[in-house]
Amino acid sequence: MAQTISIGSTQLIGLLKAKMGRELKIFKDDGFKIDLEESPAGQFTFLAFRVSESGASESTLEEAQSIFKNYLADSISDIILNHWEDILLKDIIKENYYYFGEDEKDLIYHYALQHINRDGQNPSDTLYWLRRKSRILQKLLDFLRNNNRIVIEGFIRFRLKEYIGELKEAADRAVDDFLIEREYGEFIQLLKYFVDIQESKMDSVHVLIKGDGVFKLYDDSMQPVRNDYLEGYIIDLADNEINYEDLLISALITIAPNEITLHYKNKNRLCVPLDMIKNVFTGRVKECKGCKLCASTH
Repeated sequence: MAQTISIGSTQLIGLLKAKMGRELKIFKDDGFKIDLEESPAGQFTFLAFRVSESGASESTLEEAQSIFKNYLADSISDIILNHWEDILLKDIIKENYYYFGEDEKDLIYHYALQHINRDGQNPSDTLYWLRRKSRILQKLLDFLRNNNRIVIEGFIRFRLKEYIGELKEAADRAVDDFLIEREYGEFIQLLKYFVDIQESKMDSVHVLIKGDGVFKLYDDSMQPVRNDYLEGYIIDLADNEINYEDLLISALITIAPNEITLHYKNKNRLCVPLDMIKNVFTGRVKECKGCKLCASTH
């Protein structure tokens, strides 16, 4: 007996219709007929699919309808992950973090994409995406096995609570990232202010950074910076090495040089926050391409 399988949604229904086009052709090529009727119902639009074949046995027709539901579930799961997810994530941010500005919400959204592996930077993104799709696909197959009518919004809301929970968690973590980034930006601006109001004590400083974060400061003559430039720092930079990252920033701010040259051997092994130095001393920092000083790091 032929069955009518109906799918309703307030949006993206045209995308589902286009995506199912290929599957409809496959069934037609196999000798089955699929009638498609599109009808509005208030704010919803419904697509009604009816699989039939006059010469097919009951078991063959039931098998074809089951296969069609598998195709349908696969298409819906793709649309949920590739299109609905953006809508859901933005709605979550809008509803729970309404007090942020639009630009801030946009940043939070992009941070959230990173937490659900949608930024495209991680080679494991595809595998993670496939695992998420597999869970949604299974929920759809379980539902369609006993139902011939599905409203996508209702299905997401009531059947994908775990998935929605993941999106909410991603949004929460994204807000934490945003606040940390904002605080960091404010801190950098404060340090830049200190540098701007500070009188430069040296025109140029060379910073030798070793892999464990230990550093030394040198002047233009490649002599260790004298302690008196640092206004009584308790550590004698001429004879001692320092492995405190914040102390390096503090020392550079105290000297406020017009030019800073960074020397290191392996950037990947550095513990010192080079980005912070570059951000605080905008336009004053350059990196040595390689010299005897760089080679002395280990």
